[in-house]
Amino acid sequence: MVALSAPAIASDREFAACLQQLRSEAATKGVSSATFDQHTAALVSDMAVVGFLDAQPEFVTPIWDYMAGLVDAERVADGRAMLERWAEVLARVETQYGVDAGTVVAVWGVESNFGRNFGSRPLLTSLSTLSCFGRRQAFFRGEFFTTLKIIQEGHVAPERLTGSWAGAFGHTQFMPSTFMRLAVDFDGDGRRDLVDSVPDALASTANFLKRAGWRGDLDWGFEVVLPKRFDTAGAGRRNKQPMQQWASRGVKRVDGSALPAAATPAGLLLPAGAAGPAFLVTRNFDALYAYNAAESYALAIAHLADRLRGGAPLVTPWPTDDAGLSRAERREVQSLLLARGHDIGEPDGMIGARTREALKRVQGELGLVADGRAGQAVLKALRDAESR
Repeated sequence: MVALSAPAIASDREFAACLQQLRSEAATKGVSSATFDQHTAALVSDMAVVGFLDAQPEFVTPIWDYMAGLVDAERVADGRAMLERWAEVLARVETQYGVDAGTVVAVWGVESNFGRNFGSRPLLTSLSTLSCFGRRQAFFRGEFFTTLKIIQEGHVAPERLTGSWAGAFGHTQFMPSTFMRLAVDFDGDGRRDLVDSVPDALASTANFLKRAGWRGDLDWGFEVVLPKRFDTAGAGRRNKQPMQQWASRGVKRVDGSALPAAATPAGLLLPAGAAGPAFLVTRNFDALYAYNAAESYALAIAHLADRLRGGAPLVTPWPTDDAGLSRAERREVQSLLLARGHDIGEPDGMIGARTREALKRVQGELGLVADGRAGQAVLKALRDAESR
């Protein structure tokens, strides 16, 4: 038997006391005592999720790494295959909600890699832990009670409710409260199921975007080039001005063509500063932002949707001398680390703690900055070392 440390025992006692408090609140949130007791009797806390509260990749990953991993040739090819496979459903979704197929499928691809990666953490475990420990407990308590209501109403079986550390689940990773507000039964089976029904997931995503202000007659935006010595003081997604005003200041589309001669409001987005790619973005970009409140996330969705429709990669390079890696290149880095004897698990393209620690050691050995980052420089160094 493994002896528990004093902090672990204290945490267990605190968690048990917290569950009792939650039980007293459950009825006021529409959760029966029977439902609560049945689905919390065996719960134990998962303190690892508390540490993730301040480490979301959208906010801590360089934009060029974030985009390289989310919008790569592999995901574009998979997305186009899904557009073909689900064409009939997506056509009905667009007719009903006014959101194009490329955008809906882009969300699906980024959120769960087209249903391949739902997340493996049981929602009730994560959300009960976050209801009792860390910051934002009130928010997570709401999500915890809503998860119990989803089970109580029979939409999704409890054993199928696994997802991210924060409680997002299903093909397009809705939070439980978002599910209750916006999920739809698009396949007509009487249940709203984002886990085992692709039609429900795709339609629910389109419903979310429509309710967030998406307009079917409007583009999300496009890449632009700025004139030399352009004053970027007015940049920002929220600081929208008419397209014609941006045109009067010399802003052009990246292919050199003029901006649309319209009064459509657009904001100037500079995700890597004035030296990197620039974009004019409309209210549709804001709808994508509403899905996950990070501009890097919204840009990844928007750009992937363009690529799925046949669009080209970004023209302006990111302002870095060590560009990011695609998922295939990340798997190659991991395979090369394994070949050097580093125990990092299977090469899955996910740069986790073990991969970063191995990279730090290898970077030191190869004369690179030992920061644990997987970029083109360390990939080249590993390839060169392998070939010697």
